[in-house]
Amino acid sequence: MLFKGKFDAMVESLTRRTARRLSRRGFLARMGSLFGGAALLPLLPMDRRAHARGYEYREMGWRPQARDPHACDYWRHCSIDGNLCDCCGGGLTDCPPGTTLSPSSWVASCFNPEDGHSYMIAYRDCCGKQRCPRCGCLNTEGELPLYRPEWANDIVWCFGAPDSTYHCTISPIVGRNG
Repeated sequence: MLFKGKFDAMVESLTRRTARRLSRRGFLARMGSLFGGAALLPLLPMDRRAHARGYEYREMGWRPQARDPHACDYWRHCSIDGNLCDCCGGGLTDCPPGTTLSPSSWVASCFNPEDGHSYMIAYRDCCGKQRCPRCGCLNTEGELPLYRPEWANDIVWCFGAPDSTYHCTISPIVGRNG
């Protein structure tokens, strides 16, 4: 009982001291700002580039391989959305004959399981012919919404090319992360 009396006295003293320093309106305004700000927090953009390390890819279900560049799970294709130029007469870094390389690109950080490093890949579309019907892939690892276009793969990146018809996508390495 002795503890309860001291605790009650301490809480009462703290409450009275706070009431002398704060007005009700000021308190309500601060609480409204706090709750309003907390409610808007999920609306802020989220940067998912931290998921570029291999163990996080494996946790999310992405299991990259380094053997077959024609497969959608090849490590360089972690964020590709389109047709692989490897299957359409081009290569990992070369457009097929008769197409033009788009001057713009989107980027992703992809984990290479062979050497254990992540690399920045600049996906670029090859434009000028009708869409290649082979090796279509839709991978979304590290993709961000359209309001971050440099990390969004849902855009046809043929704007700026002489012909804006999409054909396929290449995936050259820009540099090593870390």
